[in-house]
Amino acid sequence: MRGVVGVLALQGDFREHKEALRRLGLEAQEVRKRAHLEGLKALVVPGGESTTIGKLAREYGIEEEVRRRVEEGSLAVFGTCAGAIWLAKEILGYPEQPRLGVLDVAVERNAFGRQVESFEEELPVRGFAEPFHAVFIRAPVFRRLGSGVEVLAELDGLPVLVRQGKVLASAFHPELTTDPRLHRYFLELAGL
Repeated sequence: MRGVVGVLALQGDFREHKEALRRLGLEAQEVRKRAHLEGLKALVVPGGESTTIGKLAREYGIEEEVRRRVEEGSLAVFGTCAGAIWLAKEILGYPEQPRLGVLDVAVERNAFGRQVESFEEELPVRGFAEPFHAVFIRAPVFRRLGSGVEVLAELDGLPVLVRQGKVLASAFHPELTTDPRLHRYFLELAGL
């Protein structure tokens, strides 16, 4: 399975995602330019700074290629925190921010507060027998959901984990825990 999963490595906590995938027996390809996407069946977009991720992905030609492959169904994508923002069709309050636009949601950045208001929560996730320990850092929330988007987890009635086809997005950071279930779920979603 080597080389079928990539982690966008432009900015953010891509190393932590690579380690989470390694614990599941996969060596992930770091994606820094368009050519690194060749042969991938799945891509993880990490947390970090969503504006920076979007600008660099556009500058390096990654945005267009990822969008094309997601739309044709040949690439599954998992965005966490800033990665989830980049996937969204609409970023509330930031209409000019670069985005992939493959997830039919409107997302609100920093919806749970700034860095100093970060927190952890035992989060019930649809399909998981036990709650998932979720780490929220400057976390977004999904405000408007298209009809094809399903909610897999909520916090205080707000969607924080959603899926649309082979696109998965979390407001929290599963890579900052040792729980492999969300990464494993994504790999199953990608058919791996």
